[in-house]
Amino acid sequence: MKFKHLSLFLLFLISIFCATAENREVLNYVVTYKWGLIQKDAGDVTITRTPHNKGYEFKLVASSKPWADKLYKVRDTLISIADKETSLPHQYSRIAHEKNRYSRDDIFFDHSGEKAKGVAKKVREHKDGSVSKSEKSIEGVSPAYDLLSVFFFLRNIDFLKLTKGETIKTTIFSGDQVEKLTVSCKGKETVKLKDKSEHEAWHIVFNFTSKGGQKSSDDIDCWISTDSSHIPLLVIASLPIGHVRINYMG
Repeated sequence: MKFKHLSLFLLFLISIFCATAENREVLNYVVTYKWGLIQKDAGDVTITRTPHNKGYEFKLVASSKPWADKLYKVRDTLISIADKETSLPHQYSRIAHEKNRYSRDDIFFDHSGEKAKGVAKKVREHKDGSVSKSEKSIEGVSPAYDLLSVFFFLRNIDFLKLTKGETIKTTIFSGDQVEKLTVSCKGKETVKLKDKSEHEAWHIVFNFTSKGGQKSSDDIDCWISTDSSHIPLLVIASLPIGHVRINYMG
């Protein structure tokens, strides 16, 4: 799985629940790395949701544990501002410090035409300490979301009406790339969490494809509570070695 989807998608699919309340919410998750007999907590994620004059603001702060810092240090902040009524994003930002290098992505959305458009701005710090900046216009099939606001859209899915194997598709602007997100429903299952508790959940699978239908990352599995809050309880994604599990901690 490409790392960008681990840091930009996997960790914040927990933001679905944040959209269910009118007041500020703070949610905490733990990221566990598993490879064979090795199983160790590798990071923490905190999500906040607050009202904004344009709708809602979501903020995600993710950090790796001290032991994991030695392998791949992560300090990421992601922010999305989305319209309360339409769920469409106005702007999205990712500010990252990974492997001791700084990067930033900003996307400004335009939903006024038949196609979704955006302006993507990127800042990258390189190994030699130099910094590069770029700007690119992007366009895709409407509607289009960023990797946080898409969960306003997903939260409103009536899973009871989805048949097993049915899919839902939408457009994602990720950095300066346009991708198609396909969400597949695998039906209702019982999922066991880190604290050994068992919960009834909808099992859904996320698939990303880029231009030409080429797969741009490994699939991501998610189990969402069957009650009205639709809390993502567990997320599992593969890595080149092992996989990660994102557990809801209450």
